Amino acid sequence: MKQLRCALWSVLAVVLVCAASAQAAGNKIRVLLLDGESGGPFHNWQLTTPILKMELDETGMFEVTVATAPLSSGDFSNFKPEFAKYQVVVSNLDSPKWPLELRTSFEEYVRNGGGLVIVHAADNAFPDWPAYNEMAGIGGWRGRNENAGPLWYIKDGKVISDPTPGPAGRHGVRLPFQITVRDPGHPIMKGLPAVWMHQNDELYGLMRGPGKNMTILATAHSDPNNRGTGNEEPMLMVLSFGKGKIFHTTLGHDPVALSCIGFITTFQRGTEWAATGKVTQKVPANFPTANTVSYRPDIAEMDPEFRKGQANKPVVPPAAPPAK
Repeated sequence: MKQLRCALWSVLAVVLVCAASAQAAGNKIRVLLLDGESGGPFHNWQLTTPILKMELDETGMFEVTVATAPLSSGDFSNFKPEFAKYQVVVSNLDSPKWPLELRTSFEEYVRNGGGLVIVHAADNAFPDWPAYNEMAGIGGWRGRNENAGPLWYIKDGKVISDPTPGPAGRHGVRLPFQITVRDPGHPIMKGLPAVWMHQNDELYGLMRGPGKNMTILATAHSDPNNRGTGNEEPMLMVLSFGKGKIFHTTLGHDPVALSCIGFITTFQRGTEWAATGKVTQKVPANFPTANTVSYRPDIAEMDPEFRKGQANKPVVPPAAPPAK
């Protein structure tokens, strides 16, 4: 009898632990992380997806599932994500096209209230998909020109919609640069320094798109001495598409860029906001300052070139000129 009671207590304990685990998992924000294609050899999603997943997992707030899409020229018959199972989709995917059925499913998901986070080169994707370009607000490369929409930037404190014709997308070599907060009251940005230094990264400029329902949260000065435009280019944005909330970050080219505490913080907070409309995460004490880069070596070292000392060693550069 004693052995039977012990066995029953053991079974009960397992049940309780499983129930508690299930409840804890049920309270987490369900995230679908998309990857699988890039426009060239320079955006290695095989390296960056595990980092993005880790950065979300570390908060304890998210339950992340990775879905790797086929190449645009591949077979989509077995790739049918159930978007409605997730509160937010994080896109680390730069594909030129998707089948109509999949595009329609994704549009309905976001329009009906699903969240979306667009990371770096994911805004290069789908140049001929109007709804996606409306979700992203702005994009570059993949043949985009003035037909994709005007250029968007900030000049003299005003948002500029510039119809000047020409190609979309430009960046210089990867260097640190200052980020200037433009909407300090937004939940994602609340509590961040007004200006902070981002780690070595591609600073996107000449970005075009419809810019519909778009709020620019932060910009960076695009230095003409580094193939820049001379303008304050959008770095972080939020948008709406139907009932859906979108957070768009142009930051995050490689593990070194993803190691920036500023990137990690805004990515984590932006994902929470896109899923829930709120931000509960605190600003970390080691957040970068106006003149000092703050990064995580454990993440930067996930890049083989970084480990070899061949690329993008983090440095603290001279202060950039103040944004207008």
